[in-house]
Amino acid sequence: MHFKNLNFFCYIDSYNSTLIKKLPNTTSVIYRNYKDKIDINTILKIKNDCKKNNLKFYLSNNVKLAIKLDLNGSYIPAFNKELTINLLKYKKDFKILGSAHNIKEIRIKELQNVEYIFLSPLFASNKNKNCLEIYRFKSLMKLSKKKIIALGGISAQNLKKLNLIKPLGIASISLYSSYHKLK
Repeated sequence: MHFKNLNFFCYIDSYNSTLIKKLPNTTSVIYRNYKDKIDINTILKIKNDCKKNNLKFYLSNNVKLAIKLDLNGSYIPAFNKELTINLLKYKKDFKILGSAHNIKEIRIKELQNVEYIFLSPLFASNKNKNCLEIYRFKSLMKLSKKKIIALGGISAQNLKKLNLIKPLGIASISLYSSYHKLK
């Protein structure tokens, strides 16, 4: 697998300066915390660390705040079906990312005008045994002209399987804590 040609996205749910510093500068960070109330100070700390390490930073499920804080963009989870997102005014290089699990959600993400669709879950994991696997992933991938990112269950053990689907990038929650060992 040629890692240099892939876009990497790392999900975090709390401020972790050590992890952010270890990430290669080809990685984008997505802050996704649905349990706690939004803490702008935490978001600004992550933004500053990302900026110092030349990483792009996206805020999950709050496009207006991402615009206000001048982040690189926002990530819209699959459960967010809001279609007024594409009516907001933002700078030219601001990107909207979104996730989907099926064709209906892919169509919603297209209506939301996301640039990348994170299609998941690709592989089974400890948390989620229900997954798309290679064949269904490839089939869904062909149904959209948007850029597709593989998400879900990606580990060091199954990275070589990504050659079979050739995604534009990969996103993970757990893979990046050990990413520096993969080089």
